[in-house]
Amino acid sequence: MMTRERERQIATEAKRLAAVTANGMHKVNDGPGLHGLYLQVAGPKARSWVYRYTRGGRMRDLGLGSAFLFSLAEAAAAADEARKIHSEGGDPVAERKAAKVAARLEQAKDITFKTVAEEYVAAHLPGWKNGKHATQWTSTLATYVYPQIGALPIQAIDVAMVLDIIRPLWIPKTETASRIRGRIEMIIDYATPQYRVGDNPAAWKILKSKLPRREKIAKVEHHAALPYAEIPAFMADLRTRTSISAKALELTILCALRTSEALGAAWDEMDLEAGTWTIPGERMKAGKEHRIPLAARALEILHDLAGRREGAMVFPGQRIGKPLTGASMSKMLDLMNRSDLTIHGFRSTFKDWASETTNFANEISEAALAHAIDTRVEAAYRRGDLFEKRRRLMDAWSNYCTKRSHTGEVVPLRSA
Repeated sequence: MMTRERERQIATEAKRLAAVTANGMHKVNDGPGLHGLYLQVAGPKARSWVYRYTRGGRMRDLGLGSAFLFSLAEAAAAADEARKIHSEGGDPVAERKAAKVAARLEQAKDITFKTVAEEYVAAHLPGWKNGKHATQWTSTLATYVYPQIGALPIQAIDVAMVLDIIRPLWIPKTETASRIRGRIEMIIDYATPQYRVGDNPAAWKILKSKLPRREKIAKVEHHAALPYAEIPAFMADLRTRTSISAKALELTILCALRTSEALGAAWDEMDLEAGTWTIPGERMKAGKEHRIPLAARALEILHDLAGRREGAMVFPGQRIGKPLTGASMSKMLDLMNRSDLTIHGFRSTFKDWASETTNFANEISEAALAHAIDTRVEAAYRRGDLFEKRRRLMDAWSNYCTKRSHTGEVVPLRSA
């Protein structure tokens, strides 16, 4: 109960503080229950009460609310509570934060892992380049994660639960297990601190000591590639086939492209007169525009396709406005009795050929493959796309693939 002495002190201080106009921290005159109380003035309409105290040698401020909403007496009562916490060894600021977190977690106690995962996918979907990525996310979560923890509160997920998902897959499907762990980690990171607090139970720094080392159990899988010495014969066989999937595969190899980059080709990306194909950044893995110098054989293919053009796509599929699927080129490999190969593996064939049989600098073949630059220093110096040098390289590759050299042997080529 407030004493008369304190009431008089507060009334006197209230009058004095009401007359304060200068910005800054104005200490309330010490009196019963007023020690450490300040009026913070940040403008004519910005006044607030602050309880100031020292903890661990550091000054700390606890906001007690607007001076327009709370009287000095109410601020003094709030300061009393904070002072009591401080005198008992507690930290008023930390306790207030903890109370807010507890209230937030209480509201989120029924939010499930699946709910947060779906929210995460929806939030990131606009930034993903294609629907396939979202499909892979939802598929792996639905198959491996939701059956075990999907219905559980996100706050309840712990290390043991994550390990129950990862361990059965770690040895037979190491790559899959690694992707799943990473996706769980990202979802839980997204949930913190809105829906949960504490360390992320799916973080690799926590799990790595509980699983066999990945490099000890996982076999490195390379895309099956054709030895470059066999490319001329392979391409000769491919040129005897007239289907659009055969043309797509040949152009993919000649331009050393990824499957999606080739099949998504649109006629407005082509400048056949200049012999240039410009793929916009949104279709490239690195997110940057990629200009491709078109060699003679590539231009032959495109001129042929232009003569029977149907719509905007260079390689139209069965559905209007949609391109061929990647499976169409894989089926072509099957028809050629080369199901042992992968489409992506031809990029390795190109790289091996460029490295082992030509004098073109490594950075030129890397640029032709549209590989990201490894270091910031190299990126700073290599601002161009080495286009004219790449044109000579791709001409040489096309000549090799079509065996237009005057001998049947591999001839080292000069990059000059």
